[in-house]
Amino acid sequence: MAADGSNRVALIGRLSRSGRIDWCVPKGHPEGEETLEQAAVREVYEETGLEVEILHPLGQIQYEFSAGPKLIAKTVHHYLFRQTGGDLTVEGDPDQEAVEARWFELEILLSSLAHENERRIARGVIEWVENQA
Repeated sequence: MAADGSNRVALIGRLSRSGRIDWCVPKGHPEGEETLEQAAVREVYEETGLEVEILHPLGQIQYEFSAGPKLIAKTVHHYLFRQTGGDLTVEGDPDQEAVEARWFELEILLSSLAHENERRIARGVIEWVENQA
């Protein structure tokens, strides 16, 4: 959620194989002795330039994909954050996977996300915001 108190969500754009921008949530994995929460805060900062604090856990997504002959299983833990500082940019993304970052109003969040599993998490964001009103 934006520091100005608006119910906007920052998403990153990554280029798909077809060359279009897919909007998705920042994500990554823990490094060293990081907790899941510390890794999430760091990844958001690296991929969006935003300094954040966790407001609420949103659940997790589990999926599998093939990497050559290997089947990889992933679990991604999601959190709702509030911006505490920083400016929206992809300049600090160490892997340069994100090509753009943008604020999205809740009203268009579901239609903007590229992946159904992230739309499910976004429904949790919308529900949390509605319950705070």
